[in-house]
Amino acid sequence: MIRDERGQSLVEFAILLPLLMLLLCGIADLGRLFFAYSSLQMTVQETTRLGGLGRSDQEMTAYAKTHLQVGDPGSMTVTITPKQAARASGDNVTVTLRYSLPLLTPVITRIIPAPVLSAHSTIRVE
Repeated sequence: MIRDERGQSLVEFAILLPLLMLLLCGIADLGRLFFAYSSLQMTVQETTRLGGLGRSDQEMTAYAKTHLQVGDPGSMTVTITPKQAARASGDNVTVTLRYSLPLLTPVITRIIPAPVLSAHSTIRVE
């Protein structure tokens, strides 16, 4: 018996396409995650360096929020310890940045919450 198999490849493609798209979007999200973490690390190091040079907390926070290269810097939290009034030459200053990165893949966002990236750095105040 001869069967008509003209639509077989189209059906197979239709079944595999959502999985392929999920895989590609997941790879893109993972790349964004690595880039955001790298950007956050560089930003926290430069912000901490400013603290070591004696800059104010406001200047350090403004620098961190303007130099983050991903997403919305307004949603980033900057924690500086100790505060400017308690810092003296020879003390350590620590800067911690936290940023919630929204994912692009629609299916994954329903399963996994947005990851919160965190980076910190410490330097001695000159």
